[in-house]
Amino acid sequence: MTAKRLVTLVFLAWPGLAAAQDPGTPMSAINWLSDSLAEPPESTLGPVGEENASDGAEISEVLVEPLDDTEGPRADAIGLVPPHATGLPADLWGASDTATLARRITEERPDMLPALQSLVKQILLAELDPPEASGPDGQQLFLARVDKLLDMGAVEEAHALLDLAGAASPKIVRRWFDAALLLGQEDAVCDAMESAPDLSPTYPARVFCLARGGDWEGAVIVMANALALDEITENEDRLLSRFLDPDLFEDRPPPEPPRPLTPLTFRLFEAIGEPIPTNGLPAAFAQADLRSNIGWKARVEAGERLARYGAVTDNQLVGLYTEREPAASGGVWSRVRVVQALDAALETNDTETLATLLPDVWAELMAAEVEVPISRVYGPALAGLEIDGEAGRIAFHMGLLSERYEMTAMTGVAETPEDRFLAGVAQGNVADLTPPSAEARAVADGFNATGIPARFADLVEGDRLGEAILRAVTLLTNGARGNYDDVADGIALLRAVGLEDAARRTALEFLILERRG
Repeated sequence: MTAKRLVTLVFLAWPGLAAAQDPGTPMSAINWLSDSLAEPPESTLGPVGEENASDGAEISEVLVEPLDDTEGPRADAIGLVPPHATGLPADLWGASDTATLARRITEERPDMLPALQSLVKQILLAELDPPEASGPDGQQLFLARVDKLLDMGAVEEAHALLDLAGAASPKIVRRWFDAALLLGQEDAVCDAMESAPDLSPTYPARVFCLARGGDWEGAVIVMANALALDEITENEDRLLSRFLDPDLFEDRPPPEPPRPLTPLTFRLFEAIGEPIPTNGLPAAFAQADLRSNIGWKARVEAGERLARYGAVTDNQLVGLYTEREPAASGGVWSRVRVVQALDAALETNDTETLATLLPDVWAELMAAEVEVPISRVYGPALAGLEIDGEAGRIAFHMGLLSERYEMTAMTGVAETPEDRFLAGVAQGNVADLTPPSAEARAVADGFNATGIPARFADLVEGDRLGEAILRAVTLLTNGARGNYDDVADGIALLRAVGLEDAARRTALEFLILERRG
């Protein structure tokens, strides 16, 4: 068999593999998604009629029947957490327009206060009824939820949602493929792309999946086919050729990484021994640095970055800090040292050491903006110790930033007007307290409000509760940077619709943390 015949057979085995793509069409709302699927070619077949039917052929009657719902749930209804576990009603979306909800989710800033990050993630992961006016394919809201999780670096959660959706559409599979690449779990989606007849992997994705599955010979054949048909770019050619046969390029410089960098390109550069640092890439890429084959320093830095987005657990971050003894000093190692010292001092209730240590701990945590995850781990124990002075105030604040904020307020010693106001916030009652600052006044206005703020009334009364909550999150995030009327209304809305825990946590973080810009 000639090489030309072999290439032709490989090409025919994957219909649509080399379908042309419009370079002017954006891949998705996320500009770094891999171009892993080819656009399906438009059919050139017209309707069957007398002009193209064979003479004497009998045309059978075509029967049309509606499809039932046995193929699975609509994508917009897929979730990981049942509503009762989140405190959200199943009909949270109500009468909201799907496109409006998708836009509001997309516009949420990932660098919001930790309490708001938790609330938004609860909403994104909840198993909720689709909006009453959702589109026919039931995917627009689902894709917006997945994209926001990826924007926040929550790749594992996004991947879990995409796993449930499966190979439902090219848009879903494209995200599934990239999330799997960042987590090093691409086998399932590679198999799905190969077995689903409606999906046409592009040459780079096909080559990667074949090689990842151990079929290097098949990958080389597909690569030869791509070159013969001029269906890959010059940069893709250089990168894939080096990936398939690195020995041929041992003395040559690596190709320049493209921008934006996709997860597939990121993994290919890693495979050729030229890993690209993730600190200049979107937060989702930092998840790749948490893998066990990555160096400790890179894993700690990735953990800190993801902690700022609420994309790692508190114990994950502490585990990274306490994994081993640091061999250097300065930078991230300063935080490693103080957290390890904090852990050791709490183990023995060494209040004398803690009184000296806590100011340094707080300064280091503030520098990395990881005060909340560390406070959630150590805050309750610190708040229960008798520590005086500045260290005592820090211990009190760390307790207020923990899950046991209300107990800390009830049992701790609040010596200043600021701390007495914080204790009132933690207990949900500031009516008899004088706000000690403009920020505290905004919180007090939110806590003392009655009913739904006017700017949310139409949304709540119009059965658009989820939309109202998303708008409140936006107001609180923007308001924390200076518009305190937005802070007041956002807190008031959360309390009025029963999200008391989120309202108190948000208020405490707004007052304690330095997040003003």
